[in-house]
Amino acid sequence: MSEIPRGRSETHDGDRHLLHFVVDLPQPMPVVWAAVASPEGLPGWLCEADPLEPRLGGKVTLRWLNSETEVSGRVTAWDPDVVAEYTVDPATHGRMRFHLEPGSGGGGSTVLRFTNEVRGTPEYRLDCLAGWHDHFERLAAALSGHPTDWRDWSPERWRHLRELYERDDAPWPKWVP
Repeated sequence: MSEIPRGRSETHDGDRHLLHFVVDLPQPMPVVWAAVASPEGLPGWLCEADPLEPRLGGKVTLRWLNSETEVSGRVTAWDPDVVAEYTVDPATHGRMRFHLEPGSGGGGSTVLRFTNEVRGTPEYRLDCLAGWHDHFERLAAALSGHPTDWRDWSPERWRHLRELYERDDAPWPKWVP
């Protein structure tokens, strides 16, 4: 697919989806933290955040720069430099959790563990997997000095990823100890 590993998902209660991505990034944690947890870093790969009150219970409004989408909610987990979680409209973006840890390769790299809990149809689950995959490609580019110019955005990459997720979609085997 790309340098970003394929996202995985679990479905519960028919329409509650947990999407998971694990992304290894060569940048140190403070640099990645600024990209996922600050109004200055988010627009380069995801969306505009205004307000973003950096504390548990703080207000957050996210505005996607490639669409008319705007969602508001609260910061539902905040551990500076490690965990940022935003819970917004459950019908669109739900709960988004960014958890950072030191990379195993040393050299100041970072592992980003991302979870998105969202409700919707199986098709919407695939839309979200493709969307997050695209955004994490953009995050890697932004961290390498190439933030997204949203004026040039087009849906072709997302469509391609969506087709790949749909084609490869199969239930993940259950782990049995």
